[in-house]
Amino acid sequence: MKITLEVFGALLIVFSLLPLVKTHYWWVRVLDFPRVQVAFFTTVTLVLYPFFTSFQTTSEIIFTLLLVLALAIELKHIYRFTPLSKTEALRSKIKAPKNSFSIMVSNVRMSNRRYEKFLKIVRENDPDILLINEPNQRWAKALKDLDTTYTYSIKMPLENTYGMMFFSKFKIVSRRIQFIVEEDIPSFYAILELPSGKHFDIFMVHPRPPHFDKNTDTREAELLQVAQLAKLTPLATIVAGDLNDVAWSYTTNLFRKISGLLDPRIGRGFFNTYNALIPFFRYSLDHIFYDPAFRLIRIKRLSKFGSDHFPMFLRLNYEPLEAEEQEIPVAEPEEIEEAQEMIDKVMEPESDNV
Repeated sequence: MKITLEVFGALLIVFSLLPLVKTHYWWVRVLDFPRVQVAFFTTVTLVLYPFFTSFQTTSEIIFTLLLVLALAIELKHIYRFTPLSKTEALRSKIKAPKNSFSIMVSNVRMSNRRYEKFLKIVRENDPDILLINEPNQRWAKALKDLDTTYTYSIKMPLENTYGMMFFSKFKIVSRRIQFIVEEDIPSFYAILELPSGKHFDIFMVHPRPPHFDKNTDTREAELLQVAQLAKLTPLATIVAGDLNDVAWSYTTNLFRKISGLLDPRIGRGFFNTYNALIPFFRYSLDHIFYDPAFRLIRIKRLSKFGSDHFPMFLRLNYEPLEAEEQEIPVAEPEEIEEAQEMIDKVMEPESDNV
């Protein structure tokens, strides 16, 4: 049993230390995801190990100290997403908000065919803004009734799991479908008008995840370019979608700092949205980041409906006069430079071929 714990513990130590390396290799970046699970198993190993050793050798002591270090690394990353941490996004104090709206983000899973179950969730929560990731033509046809509820929409159903559909009760003043990094992966941009006449904009994304034959350089380049665009826009901004990255990763934190947008999860909980089909292995992949001009009214994870993702739901209120009360993430000069280098590394080869 002692040897088993040491082998298992050594793997956990590697899983904790390896993601500290700044690299785009998928087999490293995928280890950003299971930090909660690694922390759990590391704790179990630390509790059990003293029952099978007397700590009389240097190797046993070093092994234990490395386990403690591994646990500390994991907790450092996930602590901010527990109720023990200070919240980043403040709640609205207005009792009857006049500029409030709700937004729902859901990856429906292209192969999933439980259309009615999904529509039931939409009807029950009645979001003002609805973003759907992974729809294909079958999904587009099954959801055609949404056109009666939502006057405005942007649609690009695809058969490659990167389709997108956007529905809005608010007027779409301007819209744009763009392919920021990869020619088969769209992103949406829209300027919306609230009933009060106030405008805000929203970026909607769904970059590729890390997997066996795909590193994360394109994912990071897309997210960081969106972060730059969000920072430059004069309007209050929302960025939403299945980012295929966890809330505590280095890239997501860099995205927050470059964009200056808030994460309502911080100080409130993980709100894990993937994998809905495997309870123990769940991560926060579906995100809604927003400008400090918005205040949070409600955040919740909705029921599963056959997809491998849970939907996320937020209700916000537009309160631009109170924006300065919120503490926004800020990028250091070297982080801004690093983000640009990560973008250039992906985009420059394309420029050379023009």
